Amino acid sequence: MTSRVGIPQQGSAHRGGDPAEHAAHYAAERHWEVLPGAWLEQHTGVLRCSCADEHCDAPGAHPLTPVWETQVAGSATAARALWAARPRASVLLPTGRSFDVLEVPEHAGCLALARMERMGISLGPVSATPTGRMMFFVLAGSAARTPVLLRRSGWAAGRLDLTAHGEGGYIPAPPTRMGPRGLVQWVRRPTVANRWLPDAEELVPPLAYGCGQSR
Repeated sequence: MTSRVGIPQQGSAHRGGDPAEHAAHYAAERHWEVLPGAWLEQHTGVLRCSCADEHCDAPGAHPLTPVWETQVAGSATAARALWAARPRASVLLPTGRSFDVLEVPEHAGCLALARMERMGISLGPVSATPTGRMMFFVLAGSAARTPVLLRRSGWAAGRLDLTAHGEGGYIPAPPTRMGPRGLVQWVRRPTVANRWLPDAEELVPPLAYGCGQSR
């Protein structure tokens, strides 16, 4: 299991609190579309997903319905209305719209992050899940280009533990709680300075390097 000690954390106002307000903030400040997801409930002292599946593989962090794309909110007002009906719903962010996401193991992400900072690469937001994954926000459309960029870096698609989330996908956003392990948190929180997202061409080589070193 990867240790979480090495993750460089940033202070954030979004580490807890009302999911509706977080969703409204993302919609209003970042113009990100948001989606209410499942949540956690106590069952005889055990936290379980609201979907009632005892074997849920993403407890508290998945859409409420297979046709979730019809439940996406694009404004703060719409977000608050959706969460009013389900106030404990987790906050999910659809990918392939305002941004794509490159996901890697935590250790690889920390190595890549340090390398990118030394290289002076401008980063977008970066989040970390309590399940040991890091997510780097990049320009929309990047996911489709990632296999080609990996080959250019000397890696065949599928050789590295690097997942590109694009059109039709989603990720959990802070402060979503994923099972009993804890909250999704910002490693590099969204700010005015990182409103303009990097292209995958800048991030894939150092992320591939980090994944290669972690194999």
